[in-house]
Amino acid sequence: MKITLENITADKESCFRWLINPKLNDFFFWHFHPEVELVFIEAPEGTRHVGEHISRFSKSDLVLIGSDIPHLNFDFGIRTEYQKTVLHIQPQFLNSLNAPELSYIKTLFERSKLGVSFGQKTKNNIGERFKKIHQLPYFEQYIEVLNIFRILAEAPDSENLHTQIPKNTFNKKEQDRLQKVFKYIDRNYQNRSPSAVVANLSGLCEAAFCRYFKKMTQLTFTEFLNHYRINEAKRLLLLDKNITETCFESGFESLSYFNRTFKKVTGQNPTSFKKKYNELVY
Repeated sequence: MKITLENITADKESCFRWLINPKLNDFFFWHFHPEVELVFIEAPEGTRHVGEHISRFSKSDLVLIGSDIPHLNFDFGIRTEYQKTVLHIQPQFLNSLNAPELSYIKTLFERSKLGVSFGQKTKNNIGERFKKIHQLPYFEQYIEVLNIFRILAEAPDSENLHTQIPKNTFNKKEQDRLQKVFKYIDRNYQNRSPSAVVANLSGLCEAAFCRYFKKMTQLTFTEFLNHYRINEAKRLLLLDKNITETCFESGFESLSYFNRTFKKVTGQNPTSFKKKYNELVY
């Protein structure tokens, strides 16, 4: 099974990166990243695959995944309506946990190296709060996330998914190669990014790079770039940008192509996405 290094770009003003309903249910995304991840998903049923642990969940799942643990996207294969909120916690946040008042969070993050799942009581306790944190200003986000971690650290219904830290056998050469590609996309997604240019960064000819990239990510380079741009577009729409502004600021050159791609990736058009979000907020 091939595994992908996921490059996660944090907001420059925050230790956190939120993914709200990224809609990857059609893609088998077996991946890892240095960021710790907290994921909450509500769906009739789905698959939890973290490290060597595989199980099914029903109605909802709440899991804390430690740095570099390989895992499958929790929405893979779901064909019904679902809601998924993912929080990625940057390493600099972990470096700030040395204060004695935060020792409980530090202990929780040590446990996260094994993967930690939480029961129904804790999901009922924090689920609705967790889904709304991304709407808050940065300072309030930070305080609320600390409160969530305090609850998780004291949760009586938590369970480790492994008895030993799962191994990550991802080849370092592949990791470095993909890291260069992801960094380039992050810096240039608003511009035209021909695969020939990116192939040169990876030390491969264009044809070999396209085969390699599809094998590693399950997406063509163009599909991956479009997914990245759509994720940025969703962020801009949630910041109340209009459709036209969002289209061009996220790297698309045509409004019609943007609308088609947005619907293909998310299952709804930009206007519906923004309207649905506003209804949830208000």
